[in-house]
This record gives sequence, C-alpha cells and structure tokens, in this order.
Amino acid sequence: MARSRARSFLWVLAAYVAGLAAAFAAVRWVGAGAHPLAVIAWADLAATLAVFVFSVVANNSSVYDPYWSVAPLLIAPFIAVTVGSGALFARQVLVVALVGAWGLRLTYHWARGFAGLHHEDWRYVEFRQKVGRLYWLVSLAGLHLFPTVQVYLGCLPLLPALASPRPLGPLDALATLVTLGAVIVEAVADEQLRGFRRAKEGGDEIMASGLWAYSRHPNYFGEVSFWWGLYLFALAADPAAWWTGAGALSITLMFALFSIPALDRRSAERRPAYRAHMTRVSALVPWFPRR
Repeated sequence: MARSRARSFLWVLAAYVAGLAAAFAAVRWVGAGAHPLAVIAWADLAATLAVFVFSVVANNSSVYDPYWSVAPLLIAPFIAVTVGSGALFARQVLVVALVGAWGLRLTYHWARGFAGLHHEDWRYVEFRQKVGRLYWLVSLAGLHLFPTVQVYLGCLPLLPALASPRPLGPLDALATLVTLGAVIVEAVADEQLRGFRRAKEGGDEIMASGLWAYSRHPNYFGEVSFWWGLYLFALAADPAAWWTGAGALSITLMFALFSIPALDRRSAERRPAYRAHMTRVSALVPWFPRR
C-alpha cells in the first residue's frame, strides 16, 4: 500500500472507523442487560482485533499506537450514559472533561509526530528481529491486546466515579489536582522534548533541561499520574471501590519495569554519556538531580 503521510493517516482513520464499527457490533451482540464492564471488554476486544487486521495488511504495528488515547474517549461517555441516572452530576462532567482533555491532547501529540506507515516504532522493529516468523502472533498478544487490557484496567475507576451521585468533596479536589496536573505535566514534557529534538536532530546530546532535569521520563510520570487521578475520583465517589486501583498499579508497573528500562537501554547504546545521566537523574518521579 502507499506510504505517504496523508494516505497513511487515511489508513489509520479507516482502521479506527472499522474498530468503532466492530465495537458497536460487540455491544449489540452482548446485549443491554450485560454488566457495563463486560460490554466494554467485548467492545475493546472487537475493536482491537479490527485494528490488528489493518496493522497486518499495512505490515506495521504502529497502526495501533493511537488506541491508548482514543479508547477512553469513548469508554468514559459510554459509562456515564450507561450507569447514570439520567441526570448529570458534577463529578460526571468533571471526570469526562478531564478524560477528554487527556485523550484529545495525547491523540493530537501522536498525530503531530506521525511520520507515516513507512516508519514503525523501534520497539516493534526489535520484536521483528527477535521473533522472526512469530512476529504477528507476538504483535497480537503483546503490542495490541496487552495495551488494550492495560487501558481497560486503567478505566475501571470510571465505573464508580461516573455512577455515584455523591456530592463533590475534598478528595475530588485532590483528584482534580492530580489528574489535571498530570495532563499539564505530560503536555509540557512532550513539548520540551519535541523542541529539543527539532533543535538537536542528529546529535548525541541528552535532554536534561526543563522537567527533564528532574526526571528522565517526566512524560511517563504525567501519564502514570493521570491514571492514579482517576482512581482518586473512584475513591471519592465510593470508598469501597479500592479494587479499581489495579489499573493504575498495572500501568505504573508497565512503565517502571518495561517501558523505562527499554528506553534507557536504547539511549545508553546511542549516547555514551547517558549512563552517567542515569545515575544523576530520577527515572520517573521528578526529584532534584544528584551531583
């Protein structure tokens, strides 16, 4: 297939239209009487499989990349409509708005950096080299379904947060501060890195200014904090919803144990001074650098 940026965008758009159609079909198949979490699970699975088909045809797993930020944009209002009583609560409006701000910002950030389907994420390229003919099985399980499960778990707090008519309280204020702060931190970190890359393209300099002076991955810190903010909304709505923190915990572990080590390893291989940088600057949580 053609790989120009414009045509690549159209291909990705077609993949997500197909994914949306598959999700709606799954919702109708499951039926109105099913639990909302079951409906979302089946819809997520159907949408992911539809996008996966487009990845295979394009021979590029990066078709899936925007799913992380697009799916919650639909999940949040679906839950609000499904479990709500018909009247809008302040927490519903606040949470859906924050999820919208996060999802739209992150999707826009992906779109700005999308070079086209001639390019594939370096991590996927490494998987191709390691697993050979098994690549598409690995891609289905690890690069498509696994992130979908992570996003699904991360959205668990939305159920109690959007179902409860309990008035806003102090914990909601903290949740708003954490969630909105997370969106701002991630946006600022992404903009700082974007500017650095454009100014230093092709060099071996290390990003160590702005938020990046206090964390090697402040954008990931913002991302992780966003999911913990949603969890705080769940606790504010229903203290018995402690179990929904499994999603934020799972996402935190994914970044801490897999994403950050992989990026640090790649940076250390490409930039000789990066290992010393790792000893000075915190991996995830911003903190004062060591001297």
